[in-house]
Amino acid sequence: MDSGSKYHYPTPMIIREIRPEEKEAYNAVVNHPLQTWEWGEFRKETGVSVARLGVFENGVIQKGIQVTFHPIPLFGQNAGYFPKGDMPDSNQISALKQLGSSYNALFIKMEPNIAQKVGTPSAHAHIHNFLTENGAQPGRPMFTKYSFILDITPDEEKLFANLKSKTRYNVNLAAKKGVQIFENTTDEGIQQYLEILKETTNRQGFYAHNEKYFTNMYENLKDTGMMRIFNAVYQGKILVSWIMFIHNGVLYYPYGASRSENRDVMASNLMMWEMIKFGKSQGCTRFDMWGSLGPEPDKKSSWYGFHRFKKGYGGDLVEFLGTYDLVINQSMYGLFRLAENLRWKWLRLKAKLHI
Repeated sequence: MDSGSKYHYPTPMIIREIRPEEKEAYNAVVNHPLQTWEWGEFRKETGVSVARLGVFENGVIQKGIQVTFHPIPLFGQNAGYFPKGDMPDSNQISALKQLGSSYNALFIKMEPNIAQKVGTPSAHAHIHNFLTENGAQPGRPMFTKYSFILDITPDEEKLFANLKSKTRYNVNLAAKKGVQIFENTTDEGIQQYLEILKETTNRQGFYAHNEKYFTNMYENLKDTGMMRIFNAVYQGKILVSWIMFIHNGVLYYPYGASRSENRDVMASNLMMWEMIKFGKSQGCTRFDMWGSLGPEPDKKSSWYGFHRFKKGYGGDLVEFLGTYDLVINQSMYGLFRLAENLRWKWLRLKAKLHI
């Protein structure tokens, strides 16, 4: 699609592709780091195609839509991915369908940044019905459906009082032991993070992006202020390294790594508390901890420790709308899902057999 392509709607609304000179206006209206212009530029460097649309009313951008397109092996088509977008509506759905067709997409996976506190009356069923009536189906998730989100507008004294008692104890212990938190958003800082990440993944056996992914991310985001790197240091050695994001008044904790030594000094506990204070200093109002288990977590889950750790900081457990595939090619989509299910069954079997 060329940059002049437009999707026409009843005036005064127009949905069209974003031009480079509109980058700042676009970033101002998108509501998540994964929808920012810079994130799209970073993803281009990983080899995927990126399309950006803007919803304009009376010539002023109101919403942004960024979709990445990924080749599907053996199918000769692409899969679109639209993470953390705005509330789905008929205009958005229509634009995505046209965009998907122009990029030869089998489907576009949507994971809207729409969440509500667990335990409150749900409006998700209404949105689910709207999506399924407009050609979307529940899909395999990329993001977890739950997260802890903390309101960081209260003063520090109240925020600290809202921590779980064990968490408060651990934060105080780390400070007493002499753990210190430093920002190091530099070339050195990203290399330190990668060194500790390698140790973390080897120890815990979970998947992480490769070094090139993180170094490309850093190069594209380092000058924006959106990506920040912090270290927790004890007796001159970095024990914990975290990558944080900030966008439009929200702080995010997407990536963390830690060493196995000196775990008794509770460096991660102090790091999280200092990140809350950092978010306040940057004018943020919320802290999205980027994923958790659900309201009845399985204590045997490999993610239970992360869930319990985040829960200790007093945030609300929220449930996101979930994952939906907006199907563009209905005839091929069923075959794709069958192949996808078989692939995941094989990967799980492979893991059990340690092949």
